[in-house]
Amino acid sequence: MKLYIGNLSWGTTTEDLKSHFEAFGAVSDAIVITDRQSGRSRGFGFVTMDDDSEANKAMEECSGVELDGRAIKCSEATPRKEEH
Repeated sequence: MKLYIGNLSWGTTTEDLKSHFEAFGAVSDAIVITDRQSGRSRGFGFVTMDDDSEANKAMEECSGVELDGRAIKCSEATPRKEEH
């Protein structure tokens, strides 16, 4: 299951995000999305967990929890709508 993580601190790194979610289970992928030109965090990221029950537990327990001084938002990621 892929999770969307929002309201991240500008200082949160991909490694920070991954280690925070590893407390709930195996993380197969984690990324903080950065601006292409500045390289600065855009304030959100994604975490992929292979076990849906661990992902659901992480989603329930992480919404509103503080990470690097910010209360993060956590929900199931939805595919982007393709523009035609």
